Amino acid sequence: MGNPLCQTWVTAVLTACSVGPMSAYEWEILQWRRLTLDLYRAVRHAPTPRDGHALWVAGRDDMLANHPATPIPPERRLGFRADVAPYDPDLRFVVPVDVSVAAQRREVPTASDGVVPFERVGRVELPGLGELDVWWLDSYGGGMFIPLRDGSSGSVTYGGGRYLIDTVKGADLGGDTSGLVVDLNFACQPSCAYSSEWVCPLPGPGNTLSVSADVGERYIDLSQ
Repeated sequence: MGNPLCQTWVTAVLTACSVGPMSAYEWEILQWRRLTLDLYRAVRHAPTPRDGHALWVAGRDDMLANHPATPIPPERRLGFRADVAPYDPDLRFVVPVDVSVAAQRREVPTASDGVVPFERVGRVELPGLGELDVWWLDSYGGGMFIPLRDGSSGSVTYGGGRYLIDTVKGADLGGDTSGLVVDLNFACQPSCAYSSEWVCPLPGPGNTLSVSADVGERYIDLSQ
């Protein structure tokens, strides 16, 4: 039945904030994020990065095909499988975060969430590839965000770019400022790559690599 004191507190908070009951859609999003957290936790504890990647591919396929909060259009969900490149260990990095970078702010307008603010909090160098900005969501709860656009964007992978780390959604491969895990094999498409009903923050110039990183999720045109 739960703790009556906790129930009273929750009721008071919701009343004070004028928040109505959660919709079925909001519960679905909550469950999606729980599953994502569990999936990345399993990835971090896998025996090897390659094993973790196999778990990630299978887990995302299941969520994209079967979960009610999937961005995949209903008519394309049955049996859906993402096109994911084979794991390449040379594109996994554990790199320090340079936190001495100058402050920078991005405010990304979205249709559903208003303006989403990000603050640049660091930068990572990927040997042989280039550098990527590390962003922090400057909103309630916060979260690290590293998007990616590379030479494969617009041809093999989604033209708008992909996400490497998005801890707000649970996409976290581990590490800290002395050694952050940045594994391009886990580059995943944002929801807007699957459906125009979604609007997503996309990489800016500081998160663009000139070289091609043809690993992770490849683009599938679901309009055909």
